[in-house]
Amino acid sequence: MIDPDHVARLAQYSHRLAVSPGKTFIQEGEAASDFFIVTSGHAKLFSLMPDGRRQIMGFAQAGDFLGLASGATYAFSAEALGSLSLCRFSRAGLALLRREFPDLENRLMEEASRELVQAQKSMMLLGRKTARERLASFLLEQHQRSPTREIVIHLPMSRTGIADYLGLTIETVSRTLNALQREKLIAISQVTQITLLNLPALEILARGG
Repeated sequence: MIDPDHVARLAQYSHRLAVSPGKTFIQEGEAASDFFIVTSGHAKLFSLMPDGRRQIMGFAQAGDFLGLASGATYAFSAEALGSLSLCRFSRAGLALLRREFPDLENRLMEEASRELVQAQKSMMLLGRKTARERLASFLLEQHQRSPTREIVIHLPMSRTGIADYLGLTIETVSRTLNALQREKLIAISQVTQITLLNLPALEILARGG
């Protein structure tokens, strides 16, 4: 976590934003003059393919930084999944902070690296894993990103969003989730709520075992 002193300083250069469901607040290709921290809610990150389709690159939640890894322009778009609250920070203000707090730059570099790692993980999911392995990896990722590591995970994204992220069809996602439930690896109580019944087995499956 960022040191409280840094948070207070960052706040001097930030603007709080409330983003309505479905609204895009980062546009791929636009000048990357700001970066963002999600303070509540969820967002989906996507890139437009040459044929106009969206490729979902990941999902952000409270505490995530967005836009730090961008160069002159944003490498992805971001859209609110439900109500979303953000802090928007000026890169010009950030340059001043880096001079005042040199160790802050290390923390922000860690966050920028996390963005790049997330993009690489997404590419790996699409390139080398079966549908079952992709779903298991996705469920474990959501579990690991939960602050309390609860086995009951709440999914703010639709099945369509999951399918687009994993490079699968909606039918394959639904069929695979139902198969995992029959095998008693998970329990689906609602469309957006899944209980992970056997974490070790899911981890083995995610690794290709």
